[in-house]
Amino acid sequence: MMEQELLLMGAQALRKIAMNTEAKEFILSNDILFKTIKKAADRYIGGETLEETILKVKDQNKQDFKCSIEFMGENTLTEKEANEATNEFITIAQEIKKQKLNSTFSLDLSHIGLAISKDLCLNNLALICKEAEKDNIEVTISAEGVERTDAIIETYKTISKTYANVSITLQAYLHRSKDDFKDLIRENGRIRMVKGAFETPQHLSIPRGKELDERYLYFVDQLLSQNHKCSIGTHHHEIQQEAVKLIQHYNTNPEIYEFESLYGIQTEQLINLKNQGYPTKLYFVYGKEWYLYLCNRIAEYPMNLFRALHDIAEVKN
Repeated sequence: MMEQELLLMGAQALRKIAMNTEAKEFILSNDILFKTIKKAADRYIGGETLEETILKVKDQNKQDFKCSIEFMGENTLTEKEANEATNEFITIAQEIKKQKLNSTFSLDLSHIGLAISKDLCLNNLALICKEAEKDNIEVTISAEGVERTDAIIETYKTISKTYANVSITLQAYLHRSKDDFKDLIRENGRIRMVKGAFETPQHLSIPRGKELDERYLYFVDQLLSQNHKCSIGTHHHEIQQEAVKLIQHYNTNPEIYEFESLYGIQTEQLINLKNQGYPTKLYFVYGKEWYLYLCNRIAEYPMNLFRALHDIAEVKN
């Protein structure tokens, strides 16, 4: 019991550290510290550049995995930064088409201007979706902190009126998600289900455990039973197996759903699902904004901290 409590305390601490802007800026500005900690991040990211990530995506495509690409970043504070990020996502869409990748891509709305202006964000998102639509590439809106959930859903519903290639991420751990789900399932876009990784006040979310697992499977059941496009984004083996039972029960068309896992985390489970004939997707992120991502990956399974220490200490020839 004491060990479990310590792991939970460690996970909560990592999530708080992940949101510490000063700590992130210090790491990014300190070359030695950046290179040292990045050794731990390399296990989970596609690379610092799109070119590096595309090489990994091509390799996974050859192994029959569909992929998703995300240029990491959030909370841009200037219009210039938001527009630069927008141009990068447009480049992702162009490269997916040019290199014939079996891949979608995703983004944080605050990366393309949501923290500055809703209109700026919507205009930038429209530019991205327009480019992606040329080759029918799916654009997934990622989840962010609960303080932005209303704005994210509002933006998604607005953009969906013009572009059919947009999907959204729903976090099962938020109490509000039951009501949001009833609203979002009326839209045609894919719903990407995740448990949720951001730190929230206790009264707003369900902690990791049986109740959250049951809530997650409730959403998956609703999506599959209504033939609504969905991504089952989880590394939880038991949940994956329960989802398989639901798929078999409803005899769900493989075009409706996909199992999704983050690159570098329990990939063997996704390989097993792929080998059994289920649609699978590997989720790649890239860029220099890996600090938040690394903290959240370790927070999901704090024992990974020891793996991170091993990666940092390992000397590569």
